[in-house]
Amino acid sequence: VQLQASGGGLVQAGGSLRLSCQASGSVLRIHAVGWYRQAPGKQRELVAEITTDGNINYAYSMKGRVTISRDRAKNTMYLQMNSLKPEDTAVYYCKADISSDPWTRADYEGQGTLVTVSS
Repeated sequence: VQLQASGGGLVQAGGSLRLSCQASGSVLRIHAVGWYRQAPGKQRELVAEITTDGNINYAYSMKGRVTISRDRAKNTMYLQMNSLKPEDTAVYYCKADISSDPWTRADYEGQGTLVTVSS
């Protein structure tokens, strides 16, 4: 199983970006998905997640500006980010809890996609 993240780039403050993350390989079921970010010199932090129960959680710093969604048919998750600020600059990673067969379940992480917000 692999996660491929895309959609990062350079955007001006106030702009929007939509990140995508597609799971490929032997994917039987995706249980939970999430987006994390790591800014230079800072710890990785949760941005948004959809839990196994379907609950959605957002980081306080981004609540109201981001929307996480998923397309089960495409094995893809999305992160729509609006009203971006320079402090949102970071590498964004996707993670997913995936069953590749009835006996195998594990967490996977994408390679990260860089989001740079200019002031």
